Amino acid sequence: MAAQAEVEEDANELRFGKDFDNADALLVSEVKMLLEHRKTQQESQDDDTELSEVFTKTLEYCQTFSKYNSRETISAVRGTLQKQQLHKFELASLANLAPTTAEEAKTLFPRW
Repeated sequence: MAAQAEVEEDANELRFGKDFDNADALLVSEVKMLLEHRKTQQESQDDDTELSEVFTKTLEYCQTFSKYNSRETISAVRGTLQKQQLHKFELASLANLAPTTAEEAKTLFPRW
């Protein structure tokens, strides 16, 4: 039997590995909210467990680059972009990068 050729991953061509078949792409703002919620939970517990350095640095990154500050705004952005029938990776990338012009968007997403 011939072995099935493995498809090379390429985000520009929207080809992702099997690990991403059932995964969703999150907005940086969504990750920020999840991490802030987890941090609040951790702080309200009585144990002295510290948050990891990776957690802290990821939260700092998300706080720096988050574009949207409320669940309502995130939902509105997602809803608007979902109407465009974008791939989930394109939707998250477009929302995270928030290009200001159509030309900028076309440069960021050459497939368009």
